[in-house]
Amino acid sequence: MFVTNKFKTIMVKYKRILLKLSGESLMGEKQYGIDEKRLAEYAAQIKEIHELGVQIGIVIGGGNIFRGLSGASKGFDRVKGDQMGMLATVINSLALSSALGSTGVKSKVLTAVRMEPIGEFYNKWKAIECMENGEIVIMSAGTGNPFFTTDTGSSLRGIEIEADVMLKGTRVDGIYTADPEKDKTATKFKEITYDEIYHRGLKVMDLTATTMCKENNLPIVVFDMDTVGNLKKVILGEEIGTLVHN
Repeated sequence: MFVTNKFKTIMVKYKRILLKLSGESLMGEKQYGIDEKRLAEYAAQIKEIHELGVQIGIVIGGGNIFRGLSGASKGFDRVKGDQMGMLATVINSLALSSALGSTGVKSKVLTAVRMEPIGEFYNKWKAIECMENGEIVIMSAGTGNPFFTTDTGSSLRGIEIEADVMLKGTRVDGIYTADPEKDKTATKFKEITYDEIYHRGLKVMDLTATTMCKENNLPIVVFDMDTVGNLKKVILGEEIGTLVHN
């Protein structure tokens, strides 16, 4: 896909993306909640690719505020814990929407459970219409159901909005043979198939999310979102991170 700004014509690799952001990454250097500096960096990177003409859908996790599964292990009812996690993703989505607005970029928060006027109730056609009109769509509250992670939510939304790719922004620069933060001998994959992820037992996403992407042929690029400039590099087709495909 080619886009033209007032200086030159630029080729971007993807026309429409689903960007999955980690809630934990929003903590930045804090122990809890949202680091305003990290939030501003994310907004600036997203604005940069938005100006290239890329249509952007975003799903954010809520682990910086509350994680339902860990809450269940501490005595919370699992359903209520997951509902708390869904609300945490709405808080993060509103924060990102506000940060994008401060840079002059229009965005819309859609929610998987009804909570107007905080956000409009999600549907595929509303999301696509907004993206085609130049707005960034932030899809919050997961799937609206307990027992599903935001990875599964992002897979579902990516498939629904007919994204060309899911870009999974993490704290590491791709998929490794083992956890590089724990195993210094771990080596990075340039690309890997879904089947190989299954066979190696790699924890890229939960099994439901991975299976949905495989069955619907939605490729994933796992990359380091915390390094400023990386998002644009992925969009321009630079080989950073790890590509997952069939």
